[in-house]
Parts: sequence; C-alpha cells; structure tokens
Amino acid sequence: MTEVELQWGTTPQAVPTEAQCQKWVEAALQGDLKQQDVALTIRIVDADEGRELNNDYRGKDYATNVLSFEFELPPGLVQPDDEPIYLGDLVICASVVIEEAMQQEKSVEEHWAHMVIHGTLHLQGYDHIDDAEAEEMEALEVQIMQQLGYDDPYSGDRISQD
Repeated sequence: MTEVELQWGTTPQAVPTEAQCQKWVEAALQGDLKQQDVALTIRIVDADEGRELNNDYRGKDYATNVLSFEFELPPGLVQPDDEPIYLGDLVICASVVIEEAMQQEKSVEEHWAHMVIHGTLHLQGYDHIDDAEAEEMEALEVQIMQQLGYDDPYSGDRISQD
C-alpha cells in the first residue's frame, strides 16, 4: 500500500488530486519498494515558499519545479515492521509547473505527473548529477510516463529539473 499525504501551501487547484499523485508515485516505485508499504508527503507551494526552500536548501534564489527531501532513519532506530517505509517529502511549486507546461506545450496534468515521478525517483536515490545517472533516470521517467499514457517528457523543449 502506498500512502501519499497531499498538502496545499497555496490555493488548491484541480490538478493534482490525491488519487492522481498516488497513481504517479506507485508507478515510479522501483525494485522491492513496489511490493512494500511506503509513504511520502507532497506539498504544493506558491512561488514565495518554493523560492525560500530552494534558497535555504540549495542556495538558489528562485522557485524551482520540484524539491526532494529523502528521509533517512536516524542512527540506532529500526524501521518498525508494521509501519510503511517513509520515503521523504516532495515540494512542488504550482506556478512553476504550470508555467513550464505552457512553455513546453504540454498539458498541465502531464507535467504534474512528470514532476511527481521525477521527485519520487529522487526519493529512491536516483539523480542526474552526472551524464550516466541522468541517462538512467531520464530513461526511467520516459518509460513510466509512457506506461501511464503520457508522452516522452523530454521530447521537444527541455527545462532543467530541480
């Protein structure tokens, strides 16, 4: 079972719904996590909160599309068998996602799906710092998006993720 807590730090909008987010997260789970109970939080924020968090955690003074905060169990603690594995938190800036969708000529829903999938992969340790990691992560994103009936998110104009 996958538990997704959807928080709105800005005015709620039609996309995404909690059900959509859960579907996108489940599609992005890799390996053993597909068979395990997992949980994560997705917080949808405005540009001000997105900018503040990006500046505080990455030293970049602008709102970005998605920030991923992977959870690590503190040393000495053991994951309880009866609790879901907590992957971490995603923070997604609604205005950036909507603006990027328009710039990239994608549906807003499709770009939301991509951002949730992209962030969920980050929470599982995937990254795009070097070319080899980027190719692996992007290939997974394309595969997952296409399995869900969406287009390749990297075809056409590309805007840097994170």
